[in-house]
Amino acid sequence: MGRAQSAAREVNENPVVQIAGRVGMVFYGILYVLLAFITAQVVMGDSGEQADQKGALGQIAETSYGPFLLWVTAIGLFAFALWQLLEAAIGYTWIGKERKRLGKRVGAASRAVTGVLLALAAIKYAAGSGGGDSGAQQKELTAVVLGWPGGQFLVGAVALGVLVIAFVVIRKGVKKSFEEDLNMGELPNGTRKFVERTGRIGWIGKGLAYAIIGLLVGIAAVNADPEKSGGLDKALHTLAAEPYGVFLLAVIALGFFGFGIYCFAAARSHK
Repeated sequence: MGRAQSAAREVNENPVVQIAGRVGMVFYGILYVLLAFITAQVVMGDSGEQADQKGALGQIAETSYGPFLLWVTAIGLFAFALWQLLEAAIGYTWIGKERKRLGKRVGAASRAVTGVLLALAAIKYAAGSGGGDSGAQQKELTAVVLGWPGGQFLVGAVALGVLVIAFVVIRKGVKKSFEEDLNMGELPNGTRKFVERTGRIGWIGKGLAYAIIGLLVGIAAVNADPEKSGGLDKALHTLAAEPYGVFLLAVIALGFFGFGIYCFAAARSHK
């Protein structure tokens, strides 16, 4: 086990892996900047694109160099996923508390899975088959689970889990704990303040989006109706129909944009 960890650490500290992972994080940030743009379109009532990360990939696909950019994005996201996977295995050694370090590693593992899924979606778009409707897939999965014995309980547990994640993400933005993972001291004073502000806005906005998804899944569990469920696209469009929705969507759009900019800074100064 010690040899395996030593080998993983050597790979993680390899300059090529570090550069590839940081470049991948830039692409991850680009998707969130595009997602902010799509969310702003939902605010203005023009929502032709799917309002989630796959919709952001669709935006890239519509450019003049769409297929080429999508392949580059896929490679970058695979590199990001590899970096996060290594961080999940042996990273965050600067965190003193074991429980907190475990939480960080679980988060890195989650980002690794997200990176792989988005990279595969980018490849599908590049091949001309599209990334699929994540909202429809969410409904189908919810319908299947609701059909199981105790299905409502299971879907409700998922909703609760998403809400807990939303709380953790929002808390991370409020308490600025994301700064623990960055070499903030290496940044100029003005840049440090900029990263602090965009990080807070980004993590809080991202957490609010997760909270809405959790509420929708919870409603689906209570009503035993998969049509009430959905992913980010469903959450944002549902919110747009509410009287206060425009304001919250604007906040979330700003949050996605802030998180994207934060990813650019984190790619440079992550420990």
